[in-house]
Amino acid sequence: MSYWEAALLGLLQGLTEFLPVSSSGHLVLAEHILELKQPGVVFELMVHLGTLLSVLIYFRQRIIALVLSLFIKDMRPERRMVFYIIIGTIPAVIVGFLLEDFFERAFGAPYMTSWMLIVTGVMLLATGLFRRREGELTVFCSIFIGIGQACAILPGISRSGSTISFGLFAGIKPVVAAEYSFLLSIPAVAGAIVLKSRELLNLNTALAGEYILGTVISFLSGLFAVYILLDIIRRGKFKYFGIYCLAVGIFGIIYFGR
Repeated sequence: MSYWEAALLGLLQGLTEFLPVSSSGHLVLAEHILELKQPGVVFELMVHLGTLLSVLIYFRQRIIALVLSLFIKDMRPERRMVFYIIIGTIPAVIVGFLLEDFFERAFGAPYMTSWMLIVTGVMLLATGLFRRREGELTVFCSIFIGIGQACAILPGISRSGSTISFGLFAGIKPVVAAEYSFLLSIPAVAGAIVLKSRELLNLNTALAGEYILGTVISFLSGLFAVYILLDIIRRGKFKYFGIYCLAVGIFGIIYFGR
């Protein structure tokens, strides 16, 4: 893997992890179209660590409050949010465990990934059909959004797109849905890193520079994407990402369906 490949994949991971366009889908298509070498599990862990750090940095005060709520009795709203995050994580854990082999095979199927991007595009555009409501998180909403996150294990289905969309479908405030989506990503990404952390023992020190470059770029671009997405949601422009996903999906279907 060259430095430019590491930089490109790190940039793709950082921008598309949080923008509702599917990071996994873009990586699958980029690797096949540009004939990039598979970066390997270690590199994937490193760039995911970069995007995880971007969320931790942006929401650091919120996260500190959530942790403190576990020890301070009066912080009930924060402790309730911790509970909702746990509930919302369960569907992805169950689905990922039961269908692990199927999901791993899906990462080698760019044609199917292109169709999943179409699904993401339709889902994002559908959010424009729902009136903005001022609902708050509930146990039902957490489970419902968690199901959306479970669907996003498939490459091409955006994790942020599906969780925020499901939140909007459930009538939650857009900004609340977005914040919950970002907080829900923490155990999901951290869990995936921990489960495959033994792969770090296979770290190729000759590629240390490429790994570090990809991680730094994924962190910076991920932090940028968090700011951009929250601003777009506040301005009610979230659905327009659907047009982009449809365009990329149609391109992929034509390209890989030849």
